[in-house]
Amino acid sequence: MRSIVLTKGVPDFSEGAVSFDEDGHLERGKTPTVMNPNDAFALEAALQTRVRHGGHVSGMSMGPPGYAEVLEGAMESVYTDDSYLLSDRELAASDTWATAITVSSGIEKYREEVADVDLVFAGFKTADGETGQTGPQTCWALEWPIVTHVIALDIDPDERRLRAKRLVEGDVDEIETVETPLPCMVVTDPEFEPTYRKASHRLTHKELRAETQERAADHDEHLTTWDHADLNLDPDYIGLDGSPTIVSSVDPIPKAPSEREATMIDPDDGTAMEPVLEELQPFAGGD
Repeated sequence: MRSIVLTKGVPDFSEGAVSFDEDGHLERGKTPTVMNPNDAFALEAALQTRVRHGGHVSGMSMGPPGYAEVLEGAMESVYTDDSYLLSDRELAASDTWATAITVSSGIEKYREEVADVDLVFAGFKTADGETGQTGPQTCWALEWPIVTHVIALDIDPDERRLRAKRLVEGDVDEIETVETPLPCMVVTDPEFEPTYRKASHRLTHKELRAETQERAADHDEHLTTWDHADLNLDPDYIGLDGSPTIVSSVDPIPKAPSEREATMIDPDDGTAMEPVLEELQPFAGGD
């Protein structure tokens, strides 16, 4: 099985890491970049497939040169074999559509020059855009079948079919089992959990971890960078010029107050404690 996992760098939204200007706008240059959290589930699905069926897993990302660190993180944590970065100034400010055109072109170039691909894995959505559109749009450009919200999967290599369980959310959450031929795209759900029940699978997982420690230490030797010319892309159809999305307005993120008012209450003062108990009672469990 040969797989490509799509991943992206996003601002680190953890407490204390995000930097905003005085108007409440995100300052990307002053905010650390980390791997999109939902992409971790896609990487785990690709690793599970490799452990069970062998093969090769490549990481692919579109973004500035700094995204090479995101791909290096994928190699360190989920044992990708190599990395592909789609990067140059012509690709900057792409919306989901322009991104999908670029990424699908990167996948096609990979298939033509490196090896054919059985599976492409993508995360549910990114932490900065949260549209959930790029994976399905990329699949549309490839003209492949797609299975979304995947929480479990396995492959029948002889029949070249994927069998997956996907989460269907509604009034009552349901689990749907589907099958599709390869090649196809898999969009993992945050509920996805890899399983390694056989001793042979756990041993393979351990061996891959040992191999990756050596490989990730020299990530640049396993990184290939392609620009828009390498992908034979017209600048009019990528980047900002090729993005049909129109942003009508941007609301700044409200700042939290630097100071909070506090009322000091003596716990031995029964009268003063009464309003506190009334406030907390709806959140208390039991009787």
